[in-house]
Amino acid sequence: MNIELTGAIEPSFEEVLTPDALEFVAGLQKQFGAWRRELLETRAERRRSPPDFLPETRGIREEGWRVEPAPDQLEQRWVEITGPTDRKMVINALNSGADGFMADFEDANAPTWRNMIEGHINLRDAIDGTIAYDSSDGRHYELAPSPATLLVRPRGWHLPERHLVVDGEPVAGALFDFGLFAFHCARRLVEAGAGPYFYLPKLESHREARLWNEVFCVAQDVLGLPRGTIRATVLIETLPAAFEMDEILFELREHSAGLNAGRWDYMFSAIKCFADRSEMVLPDRGAVTMTVPFMRAYTELLVATCHRRGAHAMGGMAALIPSRRDEEANTRALDGVRADKQREAAQGYDGTWVAHPDLVPVAREVFDRELGGRPNQLSRLRDDVHVTAEELLDLAATPGSVTEEGLRTNVNVGFQYLSFWLAGRGAAAIDSLMEDAATAEISRSQIWQWVHHGVRLDDGRVVTGELVREILDEETAAIRSAVGDEVWDRGRPADTREIFERVALSPELIEFLTLVAYDYLD
Repeated sequence: MNIELTGAIEPSFEEVLTPDALEFVAGLQKQFGAWRRELLETRAERRRSPPDFLPETRGIREEGWRVEPAPDQLEQRWVEITGPTDRKMVINALNSGADGFMADFEDANAPTWRNMIEGHINLRDAIDGTIAYDSSDGRHYELAPSPATLLVRPRGWHLPERHLVVDGEPVAGALFDFGLFAFHCARRLVEAGAGPYFYLPKLESHREARLWNEVFCVAQDVLGLPRGTIRATVLIETLPAAFEMDEILFELREHSAGLNAGRWDYMFSAIKCFADRSEMVLPDRGAVTMTVPFMRAYTELLVATCHRRGAHAMGGMAALIPSRRDEEANTRALDGVRADKQREAAQGYDGTWVAHPDLVPVAREVFDRELGGRPNQLSRLRDDVHVTAEELLDLAATPGSVTEEGLRTNVNVGFQYLSFWLAGRGAAAIDSLMEDAATAEISRSQIWQWVHHGVRLDDGRVVTGELVREILDEETAAIRSAVGDEVWDRGRPADTREIFERVALSPELIEFLTLVAYDYLD
């Protein structure tokens, strides 16, 4: 097995990029790389027809099996905060008062080599209790007693890590992220009375869950850990996966920690699955709420499926950011988050996600009240839920219009987010919302869909490539004026525009903007 490390090695990097750790990751790639490639090819084949419940797995859906009970640390998950793995954010998230912190190597992270390796150093130090940070303004940050339970989200199966090459092929980003963390931290966590807990993104089928389960089994055997030590919550954030929730839980049943309603990527996946069907075109992003028919069907089915199998059902992200300067805007944001979390708790969810520490008390208060202090709602089976394939696919029933404001928002957010991403920031506050790769995907794929189908704005104008470029000129001029020339130039505007036009205006819909943008990173 030939292992080639092409990323820069700084003294601190050597602490995690040890020969044994690299050999562990390379071993996973050697064993599972071909299986991963085959599954990615299968995705494209399956997308040629609308998803449906699989007849060959009917028995799994109808039988009465259950997943293994959650470990103590995952019994109560009322509020989980998510964010990237830079040092200050890790400390603040663990100290936020949330039940869990999902340290994100995926959508909230720009996968620069430095970001990835420093993230692993930061998580190791957090587990050891030695993490600290001194900011330029003189403030000191360190871990408080009783921090949140740590969960880690590796990259999806589709993303590579080009800085580690095994037998001439870049390793899967998922195996790199999982492997380094498991090698250095799994035993540390077990000895601390916890465990290695993960979130698995972007799965499209139970076969992809089966691959993860095999990775877990091999990793536990090599590391000398009992089977079932690793636990994983799967994000149901693709339309195909919504038809295989039972099967995904079944494949991971000894390693399962439940399912999560990954709302933003789910919307993007719905657009992608029906990119060429004009009757499936969605209105402005802001109009596609969690209560529109196809989104409500998916969220109801997720709770019912999880609880029937004894698995936790986790709600979606509250992306609103509180304002500490504008009292009225802050009240609106908190009221919006409170209403969203009340809806989830009423549906039967066991917990939810937030993106900002100030939202933790709001979400916690809702779930504490709605659950009456109980750690979860697993006993609430939702036998009243009967969701059909037609309901899951009913994008056409989504009310709303396509407006100039919506188009401008998509252009502005898509451009700004890509600029932040190229600068190494995977989560960015834009217009009081925390934007990440998933929300940027919605923005650029909606633009593509509207142009592709010649959709008319509510004022009668047709959305064309020329109109998008005209609005892009106007929005970028406004951004430059607001930030100043120095900041504008640091944001790599030429590269940003080039990527934006590729992913929003290409003849065919590009599968992931991050696959295009990754080539522009160091």
